[in-house]
Amino acid sequence: MIRAHGGLTWMLALGAAAACGLRAQTVTALFSFNREDGNWASNQMIQATDGNLYGTTREGGASGKGTIFRITPGGVFTELYDFCSQPNCSDGASPMAGLVQAANGFLYGTAFEGGVTQPRCLSGCGTVFKIGLSGEFTAVYEFCKTGTCTDGARPAGGLIQAINGDLYGTTEYGGSQCESCGTVFQMTPGGTLTTLFNFTGGAGGERPIASLVQAAGGNLYGTTFFGGEYSTGTIFEITPAGAWTGLASFCTEGANRCSNGSAPYGAMVQGPDGNLYGTTNSGGAYDFGEVYQVTPAGALTVLYSFCAQANCTDGELPSAGLVLATDGNLYGTTEYGGVYSRGTLFRVSPGGGFASLYSFCPEAGCEQGGNPVAALVQGTNGDFYGTTPEYGSYGQGTIFSLTAGLGPFVEARPPAGKAGAPVIILGSDLSGATSVAFNGTPASFTVASATEITTAVPAGAHSGSIQVMTPGGALASNVPFFVVP
Repeated sequence: MIRAHGGLTWMLALGAAAACGLRAQTVTALFSFNREDGNWASNQMIQATDGNLYGTTREGGASGKGTIFRITPGGVFTELYDFCSQPNCSDGASPMAGLVQAANGFLYGTAFEGGVTQPRCLSGCGTVFKIGLSGEFTAVYEFCKTGTCTDGARPAGGLIQAINGDLYGTTEYGGSQCESCGTVFQMTPGGTLTTLFNFTGGAGGERPIASLVQAAGGNLYGTTFFGGEYSTGTIFEITPAGAWTGLASFCTEGANRCSNGSAPYGAMVQGPDGNLYGTTNSGGAYDFGEVYQVTPAGALTVLYSFCAQANCTDGELPSAGLVLATDGNLYGTTEYGGVYSRGTLFRVSPGGGFASLYSFCPEAGCEQGGNPVAALVQGTNGDFYGTTPEYGSYGQGTIFSLTAGLGPFVEARPPAGKAGAPVIILGSDLSGATSVAFNGTPASFTVASATEITTAVPAGAHSGSIQVMTPGGALASNVPFFVVP
């Protein structure tokens, strides 16, 4: 099903305090959901190798249990799949996370419900699935097959593909320690699951709901929503082999406002300095959430506390994680606050410099959406893309773009590899490319399409930027490519 939607563009003139040195930010509504094609779009989208954006909705579609969709950067929308299409919802239902494109070209994701039904999860214990770019769908794994849910239950976070080629994720519930503790798991692209860690509850943390992130050193980092010293969440590190280390607990001051934050929802991201950055939904100096930095060793620093401006015009209660953009800054969303109390878009530097970029709902009908709870994704054309779960033309949420004056770039999939390892370079206009280099070391390549180059890590290459020369000029990768020994 394809339904095109004319984009609606809105511009917010920033106040002098927030706009110093900034151009006006342009937000364009690309598409409005009508429930038949999905609603409650609350998950981060991904740009795939065909240059299009792919995502999930938690509700709506033929069964009301969510959808998978594709949208072009220009706004042409296609619904690819309706969850709960198979008997007993064995394909999954109600996905609470976005997708990841694996090296085999398929998009992988998790569904919070559907699959095996147990007394502890009557609507199903969740699944892992994959889908091709043209819509061919396969249920890869159903959680809780053992009856005791020692393999985990109800994955709320998405998957990542690590440097070793396997997928890693978390389940919010299940495991061998308690029903509400959760797990970290490893899975082959073919669906063989290994439980790496069982959360214990209490000080050890419980209920991980955000996706993991693999840092440059190769280890994985994540958060739990509960547990820790004050039951307000933790940060942890785990190796790809399963060695776990608790790094930090939120709310360690014990103060009512938890000035170092509490309740982390979104995934962390690694910054250009090697530190990790994220948000909490509450806590901070004003108890409306914060942006934080944590070192790989666990030193936690608050960068910005929301609601620092009068009437919370800077935003409040961020539910999503951050995205590292090509300018070295971090961009994000808040669910509430802003000039119209319908959420905001913001920018924060690794040093803590903050700017409000946009307040949702500047017009009476909220045509561009409101109350965003998903992280942004930066497309290779330089623009950002996101979703809102509410408002829009039909009141069922929107897909929007944010133009912030950043130029095009290229992205490597995967972001690390050994000499000789295959790499796909994603871009917006790669036709006629004349050279590819890994931090200055030339590489052989093939232009597969206007949005995709296939290559391999050349012998002698060192970690650093990937450069692609095109008829339109030189393009560099958004983050360094790491050459693995």
